[in-house]
Order: sequence, then C-alpha cells, then structure tokens
Amino acid sequence: MSAKFLTVPPFECAWREDLKFREAGRGCVAFEAFACNDVTLVFRENVGSRGYHYKRDSSPHYTIILGSHRNRRLRIEVNGKAVVDVAGVGLCCSSSFQSYWISIYDGLISIGNGKYPFQDLVFQWLDSYPNCNVRYIGLSSWDKHVKYRNVNVLSLTHTHVPLWKHVVFGDCQVEDEVDAVDCYHYKHMDYDKWGLKNFLESWDLSDVLFIVGEEQKPVPAHKSILAASGNFSLSSSSFVINVPTVSYPLFHSLLHYIYVGWTQVPQEQLGSLKALSLQFEVMPLVKQCEETIERLNLDKKLFHMGKNVELTYPSIRPHCSTLPSLPVSIHQLRQLKLTGQYSDVNIYVESYGLIARAHKIVLSLWSIPFARMFTNGMSESMSSEVTLRDVPPEAFNAMLDFLYDGQLNDKVIDSGALLLQILLLADQFGVTFLQQECCKMLLECLSEDSVCPLLQVVSSIPSCRLVKETLQRRISMNFDYYISTSTDFVLLDETTLINIIKHPDLTVTSEEKVLNAILMYGIKAKELFDWEVVDQLIVNSKPELLFEERLQLVYDLLPFVRFPLLQYSLLEKLQSSNIGRHIPVFQKLVNEAINFVKCGLAGPENEENVIFQHRQSSYRELQYICDGDDHGVLYFAGTSYGEHPWVNPLLAEPRKITVTASSPHSRYTDPKVLVSRTYQGTCFAGPRLENGQSCTWWMVDLGQDHQLMCNYYTLRQDGSKAFPRCWNIQGSQDKKSWTNLRVHENDRSVCKPGQFGSWPIIGRNALLPFRYFRVVLTSPTTDVTNPWNFCICYLELYGYFL
Repeated sequence: MSAKFLTVPPFECAWREDLKFREAGRGCVAFEAFACNDVTLVFRENVGSRGYHYKRDSSPHYTIILGSHRNRRLRIEVNGKAVVDVAGVGLCCSSSFQSYWISIYDGLISIGNGKYPFQDLVFQWLDSYPNCNVRYIGLSSWDKHVKYRNVNVLSLTHTHVPLWKHVVFGDCQVEDEVDAVDCYHYKHMDYDKWGLKNFLESWDLSDVLFIVGEEQKPVPAHKSILAASGNFSLSSSSFVINVPTVSYPLFHSLLHYIYVGWTQVPQEQLGSLKALSLQFEVMPLVKQCEETIERLNLDKKLFHMGKNVELTYPSIRPHCSTLPSLPVSIHQLRQLKLTGQYSDVNIYVESYGLIARAHKIVLSLWSIPFARMFTNGMSESMSSEVTLRDVPPEAFNAMLDFLYDGQLNDKVIDSGALLLQILLLADQFGVTFLQQECCKMLLECLSEDSVCPLLQVVSSIPSCRLVKETLQRRISMNFDYYISTSTDFVLLDETTLINIIKHPDLTVTSEEKVLNAILMYGIKAKELFDWEVVDQLIVNSKPELLFEERLQLVYDLLPFVRFPLLQYSLLEKLQSSNIGRHIPVFQKLVNEAINFVKCGLAGPENEENVIFQHRQSSYRELQYICDGDDHGVLYFAGTSYGEHPWVNPLLAEPRKITVTASSPHSRYTDPKVLVSRTYQGTCFAGPRLENGQSCTWWMVDLGQDHQLMCNYYTLRQDGSKAFPRCWNIQGSQDKKSWTNLRVHENDRSVCKPGQFGSWPIIGRNALLPFRYFRVVLTSPTTDVTNPWNFCICYLELYGYFL
C-alpha cells in the first residue's frame, strides 16, 4: 500500500488485518487519498467483508466522510446516524493525492490535513457515549472510485496532545521580586492547562458574589465573563447577588460550563439545569440540555437514575478553556472592551498614555504573567492602573484585541513588521496561543528577503523553536541564494549558523560556497565576496585581528567543508594560498583533499567520513552548450536521469515529468511534442481566461522529488510566423505563486519559422530552486489571426538539478 495505491470501487470497503489500532478505542491513521468526493473511513470492533458497506452495518461503528455531499461537507456518523455535518471542512482533492490523518481517543475524534499527524487540525468532536472498542479500519467509498496510498496506523498514549502543544514556551520575566515558591509554581505551570478554568469559583479577580441555596454558600465570579455568557442582571455598583432557590451543585454545573466549556449533571437534573440556564440566558447550554433530554426520551435504555451526563460546548478544541472554546460571546466581550463596562484596570503605555480600560480576568485567562501581576501581591494587584514601558502601542493594542476575541485582524496579518512586534509581546507576556498564531502567520507570509532577519529575531525566543527550525532548514535547502544575494546571514548567532552548516538537508552547487560563507561570517562581511578576497586581506593582517572573536568558530566550521569534492585545480590554488599559510587547520584539510583526489585514498576509515561523500541533496549541473543539445533537464529526464538511452519522457513508464498547456490537449496542442527531438510544423498553446484576462502558457512539472535552479533555457518556434515578442519564464513551488525568472519585453530574437532561441537567467532568482516552470505570453504575438497562440515546438531548461 505504500509502494503504489489501492483503488476502492463504489459502495465497497477494503479491510486488512494489519490496519488496526494497537489499543482498542485509541489510535491514529494517516493516509493519502485521491478522490472527487466521499473519502470514507469506517472504524469497527471487527474486520468487515469486501462487500461490506457502512450504510448496511448494524454493529457499533464510527464512519467519517471527507467531502460528503459532492465534496462540500464533513460528516461523522455513529452507528449509521449523523452526529456531525459541517460545510467546507476536510474536503477532497480530485487533481492529486491529498494527505489526511484521523485520530480517535476514547470518543474524541480529531481530523487534520497534511503529511504529519497531529498538525493542521481542522476539526474535533467528542462523543458523549464513546465506543472504546473500535479497532479495525476500513477504507471505503460512495458513488465514485477512491484511491488510497501510504496508509499508516500510529499508536496514541494517554499523554498524547497535538504537536502545536509541544512548543516549549519561555519563562515568565517579571522585574519585581516574588516568593520563591510562587515563582517555581508559575515557572513550571503547564501552559496547556491554563485558562479560565483556573478562575472557576476563585476569589482572585472576582467582582461579584453569589449567595447560593438555603445554606447561603458564597460563590465568587467575574462580571465580564458572566455578561458575555448570558444575562445575569449585573450592575456596576452591586457586588452581592442572592439565588436562594437554586442548589449549589446545580449552580456549580452552570458556572463549570461557562468557565471550563463542559459540565456534567445527573440525568434526572437535566430539566432543572435547563431551567436555570434559561433563567440566566446561557443559550448554548439550554440547547444542549434540550437535545440530550430529547435523545433520552427517544431511547429509554439510555436513562439511568443517578448516572451523570456530560455536556460539552461544541468547538474544535474540546476541554480547552480559552475563549474560542467557551460559551462566551466574543461580540459581547468586544463591546465590554470598547465601552469599558465592568473594567477593573486602566492600562497605560509610557510616552503614549491610556491604551485601554481592560478586565483583569480576560488578560489573566490568556497569560500567566498577567495573572501573577494581578494576584500575587505585586503593586499592580492593588491598583486599578498599570503603566508599561518599552512597549509598542500599536502592537500591544493588537495583542489586547486578540485577548478579547481570539483572532488577529487583517491589518496585523498584512504587516510583517507589526506581526513580529506582537510575537515578541506574546513571548514577553506568555500568551501562548497568540505566539502560535504569530508563528503560523509569519511563516505563511514569509518572503526570501525576510528569512534571515526573522531568524535573527526568533533565535533568542524559546517559544519559536519550530519557526527557528523551519527557517534554518529553508536556508540550508537554498544555501546558494542566501549567501550569494545578501550579507544578512553574517548577523545570525553562532549556534544558528552551525546548525545551518551541519544541517542534513544542506544543498549547495559547490563546496566552495560553504567555504565562502564561513569566511564571510568570520570577518563579519558587509559586502559579498569569495575566499580570494580573504586571501588578500590576510597578507597584511593576522587571523586574530581579521576574524577577532569569531576565529575559533572559523576553526570549528572549516572541517564541515567537503574539500575532496572540489575541483583539483581549485584545491591547488587553495594549497598555495595565504589562508593556508596562516591557518594550519585549513592547510591540513586541503592537503588531505589533494591526497584523496590524487591517490584515491578510499580506505575503510574514509568510507564513513562524510567529507569524502557527496551530500545527499547536492545538485547536478546541467549546463547549456548549444541550441538543441542533449545537456538539458528535460533530455536528462528522458534517460531516467542517466539510467538508459533517451526516450520521450512523456512516454516513459513511470513518467518522470509532466507538461501541460493553457488550452486542452488536441492534435496541435500536444505536450509530447515540446520534449521530443523532432521538429513539428504546427504546435501551439491556446489562450484561456484567468482572472478575467487572456493567458497562454506551457508548463513543466519536474515531479515532487526534483527541483531546478534554472540559469538558461531554450525555445524553438514552430513552422508559423506567430513570433512572440513579450513573454516571461517563471518558476513556482506550488503552481499558485509564480516568480519571474526572466522578463522579455519587445524581444525580436525569434523572427523565422523553426528558429531556436536561448537566453541566460541571471540575478538572484536564478539561485532559487523550483519544481514548476512555465513560459507565458504577456502580450499578443505578431500573428493577427490568432494573436494569443503561443507557437513553440521545443522547450529545454538548464541549471542545477536536484
């Protein structure tokens, strides 16, 4: 199943003995699927038959349907009855294989997109009456074939939480002295367990007191939370509210639902809880009580006197007590922030003034440092005013907006600089969910020019470990670009540079690039140069003066340059260089490389030494020689990358590359022609409408395992006189965002039928690797009859191929 794929016909289900959870009721299945709609997985206690279909199953089971209702909805069924039916979640992809994962843990069903389980969560649902015996997994379909591949079953433990919860968040920094025990408690607090539930019936920050029941039990609460959850008849001046007719257990159940997002109550008290919820207008709880009562009435067997029933507020994060997961009206909270009603703290920013009339409870439920500030006897806990220093007002105001509604506004998302400031504030105040959102947004809006500056900032933030690792890997995989277009990399800290140089995915066109980067970093270069410049500088200086405090780092990094992979002529230059005379470790490494090249010292000790091995991700140089040569990427693909004589790569099995046109396949729009070795008199791509404009292009897909840093390309005109004058060659990683590699404006190079045309690609974009390439017309050709036909019969790409 991992080598190819399994096709499930309509109305059938595939079962395998090995597709099962190790522990009943607990497990995760990750897979890829290719379908127009209805990717369907069935979870049963036993294996079903091939003719099995979930619509006819009378035994206990869960059914999860991705792309139900013609690929418009996500559907979850329990024993054949729909319990979830939501639009636009977990949809199928009919153009390629899509990755998904589904986990079940004691009735908690989690669904996500992506290759890595427990990332990119899109939906969760908790079964109030979980089936803890499901174990076997069936791959099913509805009215169309579904293809499955790479199906893997993973185990879940009782400590399992999604990957985003494994982010290590930094310690809280507070200038005031606090009790050592208190500091230890907060320092080791599990951020994942922090939220509004920590303030349930707590005297901390409370501003209203309920006197409950005949026993007159005092129950503290918080006006802003209650006002955003229902109608408790609060006023700014009153502090005590009497509710003598309500028992404390019932009132506690109501508050538990508001503060924690779920509650439980004996089945026979559901009616009383519904009445209490209706009295205080907590409508989500009213609705859930009504649905549960109706369910019990329909099936009397479910009713057991004295048995508790759990009621959970529906959200994508059940049992998580942050605002988006609670029955608290975000709209009402925003209004409280705007009006300042029930506010108990005025926040000032030095040199700016009043920035907000806020609510301590709202700030504290997100942030442990805020909670410490307001509850442990610090000056802020006794005052209704807080003044902050060295805080950017706009970023702090954006963070406050997030604390009240749980999301970033569009203005913040569109501003990378503001987003970075908010990230630093979120780290300072320990707002972990905001840190997560900022990291996600920064990676989504990342540009090549912002990678090094962003990495420089996040390297010192422990909570940004995942972002840091992502950026380091990105630099490693595009090493040529980042050390050849800017000196930003020399500002990175030493540990970060070491991680990049030692990264297993380091991808370079030559080991000389690695040497240049180490030397530039060592002397804190302010402009780009190669080792020969350092070779001249070291004549009139000493290594200690030239490299200063970074000299030891240069010594430590030079062994990571794989000198034996350099050309022999270059090694001879390095051997006689001034650098070698002044830096012994450099001379020793070069001499070893020369001996290896001259004598082929491939002993057992060298076979395992990485400096004698090509990097797994090294590029192969495919250099342009002449028009129509056999040195290009598309020709190389036709030989299965050097394994056999050339055949048209679009006719080979398995197919190595894909070529498509803007117009449908036809006699004269044939992708095979573009990569053939024979001249075709008529071959064109016709126009199509994209974003309301005519667009004509030919596109090449190198495949998911290959990329190219393109530095030359060749076209050939077909037999027509529809000569192109304005066109671009572009590269992309996702077919959505395209980068111009070369722009042709009024280019009259091609002026004869059948003529070749070849052009170099220069500049910084020539150092970026891409999977997809296309040549696209940007204005009409010279043909008046069909001005938007792109008439070429040959295309070839050159450069560094991975």
